Amino acid sequence: MRRFGILLVGVALAGSLGACGKKDRPRTAAEAPARLTTIGVNAYLWRAALDTIGFMPLAQVDSNGGIIITDWYATPQSPNERVKVTIAILDTELRADAIKVTAVRQTIAGSGWVDAPVRPGTVQKLEETILSRARDLRRSQYNG
Repeated sequence: MRRFGILLVGVALAGSLGACGKKDRPRTAAEAPARLTTIGVNAYLWRAALDTIGFMPLAQVDSNGGIIITDWYATPQSPNERVKVTIAILDTELRADAIKVTAVRQTIAGSGWVDAPVRPGTVQKLEETILSRARDLRRSQYNG
């Protein structure tokens, strides 16, 4: 009889301790996760980067490494000028320093294409556009 009592107390203690391990904290719908890891980088930044340069032909895309490289792109208004963009997503967090954009610009000369300086503010504007789009995507995910 004494063994049965000890067993009963042991089962009761085990059951009550099992409830202690659960930390059910309600998640509010207004909090969007800053980190999405279904791919190797932040999914909001990835989608925003692809949306931002969607008009340009892509040369290389690596979602695990977070690299997007476009092919040369020339606008019909400026056929004597072309640009190539590389976007690197550096983190799984949605942060301003998690993205780096580089651009190369060339103009046509008598002997062919020659490197030219990228217009001031172009790279910064691209980064700001991608970040803004990523924030919008994150907000829309949870605002319906």
